[in-house]
Amino acid sequence: MMPAPMPVRSRRPSRSVLAVDLGGTKVAAAVVSPRGAIRDRVAELVDTSSADAPVDQIIRLARAAGAVGGIGIAVPGLARPDGTVWAPNLPGWERVPLARLVRQKLKVPVVVESDRNAAVLGEAWQGAARGRTDVIALIVGTGIGAGILSGGRILRGAHELSGCAGWLVVTDQTNEHTSRGGALEALAAGPAVARLTGLRSAEEAAEKARRGDRKAQDAFRRAGRLLGYAVANLINTLDPQAVVLTGGLTAASDLFLKDLREAVIERGQPLSAPQVEITISTLGGDANLLGSARAALAGLEKRSR
Repeated sequence: MMPAPMPVRSRRPSRSVLAVDLGGTKVAAAVVSPRGAIRDRVAELVDTSSADAPVDQIIRLARAAGAVGGIGIAVPGLARPDGTVWAPNLPGWERVPLARLVRQKLKVPVVVESDRNAAVLGEAWQGAARGRTDVIALIVGTGIGAGILSGGRILRGAHELSGCAGWLVVTDQTNEHTSRGGALEALAAGPAVARLTGLRSAEEAAEKARRGDRKAQDAFRRAGRLLGYAVANLINTLDPQAVVLTGGLTAASDLFLKDLREAVIERGQPLSAPQVEITISTLGGDANLLGSARAALAGLEKRSR
């Protein structure tokens, strides 16, 4: 059953923003206050009937939300500086001018960020790394990516591709999935755990592991060590204050977090690694909403100077 549409609001404090988390299958939207209060949340399946359909869907949700000062949108792919988006899971989204299209229709400022950048902004603003300026949000689910905050700013790279953590090399082992998503993703993401156990999903593997299945337990421990090597590499390179683990696989963190932390200490820079807080997200699915809202609010602050 589809959720009820967001109620139309005639008045809204102009400093509130609309946050949109556009995924490959679902889209969520909510009004967020300057202090991070979330209200009027709605979620729907993404309309993938055409390349224009998700844009129209976002515009409809925004109009239902009422007056807001700006809009922040998190997208499942590459958000370029010019506001165009490449999202491989959305048909026809190779260079969609999302920011311009939404801005033209709604006449408010629009900021578009990749989902990994939105995640780290959300965690540093209202989540497990609240108030920190040097943070890595490592997203581990079907895929693996990282949002990186350095000195309070998003680390983007020359091609807006900083944070492609699924491509980190943590062993010389490869498989048929390595060339598509990267070495770490092929060996330690949710589908990799499922493949090691011969089950359909990491969720099923977690259930078996908690019931004492040794093969499933070993699969999670192995993933934990590989993820730990990856986190050690990130710490050795970026020297963060905190690494926040988020994404679907963290629902099974009880099965791999100890191994991950041990691998970090084993392979991490001996001065920095012990000082880095490695924790599980406290925001879950709200991290992207809050991060996209924070990006929109920062845009408004810049415009008002």
